[in-house]
Amino acid sequence: MATYAIGDIQGCFDELQALLQLVEFSDDDTLWIAGDLVNRGPKSLETLRYLKSLGDQALCVLGNHDLHLLAVYFGSSPRKRSDTLNSILDAPDCEELLSWLRKQKLLVLDSTNQFVMTHAGIPPCWSIKKTKKRAKEIEKVLDSTLAKEFFDHMYGNQPDTWSADLEGWERLRLITNYLTRMRFCSAEGKLDFSAKGTLDSQPDGYRPWFELPRKDISENNIRILFGHWAALEGATTAENIYALDTGCVWGNKLTALRLDDLKIFSTPAIPQKPAVTPISTHLFNQQ
Repeated sequence: MATYAIGDIQGCFDELQALLQLVEFSDDDTLWIAGDLVNRGPKSLETLRYLKSLGDQALCVLGNHDLHLLAVYFGSSPRKRSDTLNSILDAPDCEELLSWLRKQKLLVLDSTNQFVMTHAGIPPCWSIKKTKKRAKEIEKVLDSTLAKEFFDHMYGNQPDTWSADLEGWERLRLITNYLTRMRFCSAEGKLDFSAKGTLDSQPDGYRPWFELPRKDISENNIRILFGHWAALEGATTAENIYALDTGCVWGNKLTALRLDDLKIFSTPAIPQKPAVTPISTHLFNQQ
């Protein structure tokens, strides 16, 4: 019995299957998927169908591309030129698949082995306990009749700094941005969305979120898993924080971290024709 945490798949289904074959994935094993299951890659539909078929064997958190898919489905955002979501949206089992997707988490926690996973990370202004509580705010709305209204208000960069006084859609938007879009932020938790490259691209006054001090990790030996930031190529500067997105959809590789012994497995991207469409300029629909 083993648990494998896998970075952003983004519809790279063939690479996922090759990676699972490499680790000899079996019915006794479990997958943790760090979000962005779909989009930009060639086989988003196959990826969703497969992960759904695994049932309790797969624990997935939602990434910004997964939320974008749901927003398009609800009519809250148009399909973008860079999207590769038509196969899902036009599939006969689309409603069933997206009903399953809406029920996925924003945060997965293994309190016994001290692993926690979100798509983009955990802001330094929140404890793990508070992050879990705020993730549940989003999960509850997604699985309710308010989902359409949530997606109508989801996109945007403001507010960019946490306050306990935040309410309504602004509060939910900022929670979503912390958990699915964050890269650089200030010590106070102010987000910057202008930079999404390597660590050398950090804006003045900002640092990678995982470099900012947080007592709850060091004191409790918490290990954080996240995806979203392909430019890191799987490397962080912080102990016990693991970057899982190694840019498969951009031609690099798909990576799994075996949580039992922290061994890393990777399989190279398979060249695709035609090439992946350039990144959309949409504020939310970013890698």
